[in-house]
Amino acid sequence: MQIREQLELVVNDALKDALAKGALELEEAPSAALERPRDESNGDWASTVAMRCAKQAKKNPREIAQIIVDHLPENDMIESVEIAGPGFINIRLAPATYQSVLSDVLVQKDNYGKGEIPQGMRYVNLEYVSANPTGPMHVGHGRWAALGDATARVMRHAGYDVYEEFYINDAGVQMDLFGKSVACRYLQLLGQDIPMIENGYGGSYIKDIAQSIIDRDGDKWVEADEETRTVEFREFAYDQMLQLMKDTLEGFGNHFDCWFSERSLYVEGPDGTSPVSRSIKAMDEKGYVYEKDGATWFKSTAFDDEKDRVMIKENGEFTYFMSDVAYHYDKLSRGFDHLINIWGADHHGYVKRCEAMLAAWGRPGALEVMLGQLVNLYRDGEAVRMSKRTGEMITFAELIDEVGVDATRYLMLSRSQDQPIDFDIEVAKKKDSSNPVYYVQYAHARICSILRKAAPAGDAEAVVAGTKSMDELIGKLFAEKADLTLLTHESELALMRKMSEFGELVADAARDRAAFRLTHYAQDLAALFHQFYTNCHVLGEDKELEKARLSLVNGARIVLAKSLDLLGVSAPEQM
Repeated sequence: MQIREQLELVVNDALKDALAKGALELEEAPSAALERPRDESNGDWASTVAMRCAKQAKKNPREIAQIIVDHLPENDMIESVEIAGPGFINIRLAPATYQSVLSDVLVQKDNYGKGEIPQGMRYVNLEYVSANPTGPMHVGHGRWAALGDATARVMRHAGYDVYEEFYINDAGVQMDLFGKSVACRYLQLLGQDIPMIENGYGGSYIKDIAQSIIDRDGDKWVEADEETRTVEFREFAYDQMLQLMKDTLEGFGNHFDCWFSERSLYVEGPDGTSPVSRSIKAMDEKGYVYEKDGATWFKSTAFDDEKDRVMIKENGEFTYFMSDVAYHYDKLSRGFDHLINIWGADHHGYVKRCEAMLAAWGRPGALEVMLGQLVNLYRDGEAVRMSKRTGEMITFAELIDEVGVDATRYLMLSRSQDQPIDFDIEVAKKKDSSNPVYYVQYAHARICSILRKAAPAGDAEAVVAGTKSMDELIGKLFAEKADLTLLTHESELALMRKMSEFGELVADAARDRAAFRLTHYAQDLAALFHQFYTNCHVLGEDKELEKARLSLVNGARIVLAKSLDLLGVSAPEQM
């Protein structure tokens, strides 16, 4: 149970006691509902409960607040209570409360801040990136890769069971255009004077794929039937692009549970049905499918969509929306409690129709779409649109190669997904405090350095050499428990206070799909650690105080490392 929840129980007990003893008369007592005061000088927590029940109690809010304060039960959590303004109840916590937080961190370690989600709400399908396998991923895909992975990590720590999925758009016209584009480049490279097809893919990577076919087969396909050649080249190019995507994302730290092929939606099983036919049948049984002008329609206007949607055209072709219908029905059939899709903002027009189809199957609200804004690349403040190497767009892989995984992830996650990101390549590469990821990682490395200095020289040298882990060193360093009641300096309390916020932060970030909050938290925690280290000598103090402060240093290491881990960013021990 989080500190806020424990305090709310204390205040609610005071309210109940006041009612039981006749000091207050209320038909229904509101909840304490504690909030953080905007100004920390007003205390750690505040409640507006007195103002919220004033009308019902027919008393002045300040009078009600005093009654509640007078009925607070004895507890070890609260140091002082103040009634402020029109009736705020401001609560300041006792040092023992924060010392117990540090104790929890040291015991729970990597599990600190973990939550629980009840059955029926826990099993989540998170689909993200889902790029067409017709070319290299761009930096926008990189934002979805960072956001999806961090969202999954944060939600898992909050107690969800998250299944990560990549939807491969490998069916339809664009795939045929892809194959024909490679065929054109293949024939051109072999000396034929033919133009690129209309709306073809013209990137230099198409030429590279064509050249690899020549290296493998020579001119074998020059005289081949056009359709046979297109299919062969399409599949060859598809395999290459899909592998490039997998390699890039794996190197970025993404690990998908499923790479789901759009093509599989149209494949019939032994029973003669496919995901497409099963999804239409399920919708038809609910009464939301009809025929008009030879086409098959979904009655999405029944669910507040602006117009009904075609699923099968009059010529028998399936629409892109039909794939969406079949895919989401397939997800539901796999038993997920909730579906989350991360899409680019340019897909906002598809949200309502996709929400409607789930409502048609009796699962309103089961689909949630996170829309993300663009990434604007800069270099020393100047907009960058093209790669110096290819003269074309800068790919996601090129950005990772130049900037590194950690900086790319951290900066991609530094703002809410509904805000554009201005990503300055040169800032991301800096090794100073102007680079936020460097600032946070340096704090972690500094903590590890302090712990090594406190350890016997041989153990510290073994950690630096890599023959002993930091966890092994810490196990020896803290063989005996420290007296945490010695930690009463304001800088110590501020650091522990920030650590106490971690569990609630994770829960809220998971609920709001707001992993970016972890970047701000990590920076605040790092800053408070630096302040603590400046104001409080750790090594060379009284032995008991040194042990207590080293415990605090270790606690900061645990929470800072976990914060970075939930972002998918490494926590280096040396820099």
